[in-house]
Amino acid sequence: MAKDTGRNDTRGRIAHLAARLMAEDGIEDYALAKRKAARQAAMTDTRALPTNEEIDAALKAYHQIYHREEHRDRLRVLREKAVRAMRELAQFNPYLTGSVLNGNAGKYADINLQLFADNVKAVELYLIERRVPYKAAQSRLYSGEEPRTVPVFTVTDEGIEIEITVLSPRELRAPLKSSLEGKAIERAKLQSVEQLLAET
Repeated sequence: MAKDTGRNDTRGRIAHLAARLMAEDGIEDYALAKRKAARQAAMTDTRALPTNEEIDAALKAYHQIYHREEHRDRLRVLREKAVRAMRELAQFNPYLTGSVLNGNAGKYADINLQLFADNVKAVELYLIERRVPYKAAQSRLYSGEEPRTVPVFTVTDEGIEIEITVLSPRELRAPLKSSLEGKAIERAKLQSVEQLLAET
């Protein structure tokens, strides 16, 4: 029992260290934050690493304690920009994901959108026709245990990056994960984000 208690204490400590790294250093990658936190704590037993959900809880607590008003104002700005982008991209059925949706966005957070379109080129053409500068890249998501390489366009709105992942309409019905061991990516339609913004 004492051993389990010690492990839980270690998990909690790592979760709070990782949360601080994500909040203060702008780290968005949970795995990277865990590794750095474990090194800071001189922890060698990787079985005691916290889950992403435990880090999310620690991150919420961190923002409440140290940056309550600043975080609230920052989150409002990010959600306003997300709503504006989603309205502009309405024809591609946009959904908001990530830290701007779950409320854990740090000072360096970007906005993560998922679009569902039959043709990736249609999204790219939309940006080109409106002379919106963008960077094209690829990302990996998982549908069950199957990896999927998906196109990503990154645009900038007043210094804040908006990362646009383009998926096929059939993938709207399938839970997608950012890692094999992670949970399904939470997403919200425009109407839900507008409601969140009203409550922020």
